[in-house]
Amino acid sequence: MAEGEREPGRGMVDRSEGFGERLLGVLLDRAHEMPPQLIAPLIAEEVARVGGRDVSILLQDYAQVVLAPLPGRRLVVGEPELISDSHAGTAFLTAATVEVPHDDGGVRMYLPLLDGSDQVGVMAITLETVDDDDRRLLRRLASLVADMVVTKHTYTDLFFQARRREPMSVAAEIQWSLLPPLAMAVPQVTVAGILEPAYRIAGDSFDYALNERVLHVAVIDAMGHDLGAAAMATIAIGAYRHARRADVDLAEIYEFMDRAIAGQFGPDRFVTAQMMSLDTATGHLQWVNAGHPAPLLIRDGRVLHSLEGPTTLPVGFGGEQPRMSEHQLQRGDRLLCYTDGVIEEHIAGQEPFGEEQLIRCVDGMMSRASGVRADVRWLSQKLVEQRGGITSDDATLFLIEWRGGTDEDFAVLK
Repeated sequence: MAEGEREPGRGMVDRSEGFGERLLGVLLDRAHEMPPQLIAPLIAEEVARVGGRDVSILLQDYAQVVLAPLPGRRLVVGEPELISDSHAGTAFLTAATVEVPHDDGGVRMYLPLLDGSDQVGVMAITLETVDDDDRRLLRRLASLVADMVVTKHTYTDLFFQARRREPMSVAAEIQWSLLPPLAMAVPQVTVAGILEPAYRIAGDSFDYALNERVLHVAVIDAMGHDLGAAAMATIAIGAYRHARRADVDLAEIYEFMDRAIAGQFGPDRFVTAQMMSLDTATGHLQWVNAGHPAPLLIRDGRVLHSLEGPTTLPVGFGGEQPRMSEHQLQRGDRLLCYTDGVIEEHIAGQEPFGEEQLIRCVDGMMSRASGVRADVRWLSQKLVEQRGGITSDDATLFLIEWRGGTDEDFAVLK
């Protein structure tokens, strides 16, 4: 046997130059027009070419509690794995490969499925032995699998059905189809959001876009908890995107959204909203508050204060031209935007949850900070626990971390 090769069936079975590139190319070529239901067996087949077996594709459920197995021929389909207490969950939250010795002497590898910076799920495979070349190839394979899942999910229900762990309301169905990826990360800034109750969300939503060096963010709360609230949120987000893409300032965005909601729903319905723009190179923040709770500024591991500023009437009430607020962030600062359902929840006869308790929970989050995506998920679950498991109103969190710097600082163009 030539030096550098392994016995057949022992991990990587081909060590010829360029093998990894050929394998990925073949997978990409074959997946291009392949029906969604055949993606799973194709992945298992190609993993077998590198000596892998027992392939599982685990996708994040809507509530961000478990990683649910994707069914498919040649895939191992087990029980859902808790994100908070499993090897797969660790790989998912840290966006890093986890290796665990297998019972039969092999190595079980959990590879995060990353679409850009958004964690789609985890791919688990078993190899007999693993070296650095294997790791490099499998990371690339996992990236390609993530891209295939994201691409194919736009015209199949297979992935939605795997992620859904309980019945979902029509309003929630509308809201989930409206959302951008739940997380986004570039060297200068990271964002992550979460909505509760995931399967019954109605009027809450958020949106964001990174255009050149400016991060645009909107967090909204449409009046009501029914299908009408979801319809109103859809129009509000649609109007926000339309105006944002016209490259107008925040005041004009507010005015456009206001006209859209008032024209469609009349004077008795409204949407509270927080619209922001952040220069990711300088940390200069601008925002318009339309009847929304003020975001919390987090610095050096604790909540510094709320970012108070002038408010205008909620969207749909025809407020005067709003005044923009401004603030200069420091590198490492975080902003937590939230809807009123987070602090107004209460058990009958008791006081609302309140901002003070929210701040205590945020400080607790910062004491164990492990990344924006993991932290906002931990905070949401902690808040539900602190509220006694009750979430009768929509409750949304959206966390931003500003790191600063320019593309050139991170050698993006080199």
